[in-house]
Amino acid sequence: MSDTRERRSIANALLRFLPSAAVFVAGLVAWELWVNVRDVPAYLYPSPSDIGGELRDEGLSLAVDDLRWTMIEAVLGFLLGSGAAMFAAVVFVHAKFLERVLFPWAIVLQTVPIVAVAPLLTIWFGFTLTPKVLIAALICFFPVLVNTTKGLRSISTQAVELMSILSASKWSIFWRVRIPSSLPYVFAGLKVASSLSVIGAIVAEFTGADRGIGFVIIQASYRLDTRLMFAGIALSSAAGVLFFNVIGALERLALRWPDARLDR
Repeated sequence: MSDTRERRSIANALLRFLPSAAVFVAGLVAWELWVNVRDVPAYLYPSPSDIGGELRDEGLSLAVDDLRWTMIEAVLGFLLGSGAAMFAAVVFVHAKFLERVLFPWAIVLQTVPIVAVAPLLTIWFGFTLTPKVLIAALICFFPVLVNTTKGLRSISTQAVELMSILSASKWSIFWRVRIPSSLPYVFAGLKVASSLSVIGAIVAEFTGADRGIGFVIIQASYRLDTRLMFAGIALSSAAGVLFFNVIGALERLALRWPDARLDR
């Protein structure tokens, strides 16, 4: 019986994936046909086959040397930004005065253009890992903050009343009621932040780096090597999708009770 259920779940997952895969393949075919029919020069707009050839020639080097470095920056920034956002959300929920004072500044921080902040951090911290991690953390902070704050406030009044009847402390209510009820919102913010962290790391590399996918893309643009640029973009997109799905897998492991996930 368990084997049947497992096969059925795998089949359902494949069925959900097929429409997206079909759209992706159709887009690649249309792109290939358009480039070949219009005879567009490869240096101007490479076809998927040209990009695939570049990935075949340079893909391993890009993935091992550059994508690995970019993902280290992205993951560290994701952990730093998400951790700071969760801490701030807990403070905001328990101290509304601080929320009224600090939350507008969180909004201001979100509206500051990343491309304007990245050069400043590079000037201050140099061509090191620090500015890339900080930019990735900065871009991850706001979505996790908003979702975690919303989640911590989504607590059921009936649950609070029941815990009060049982003489539960605020600490016990926080860990046993607020945290579990907030997890669907927290993971929603984390999934958004996971993909944004890759973008933040790459943007930071544009302003000053000697390795990473952002460095590869900017160097390829100087040489007008559009095939390498597209190859770097494809690898970074794949890494962002993979990171998103890793957080989604953790969400499925953590939220096992019925109707827990917000995307059901």
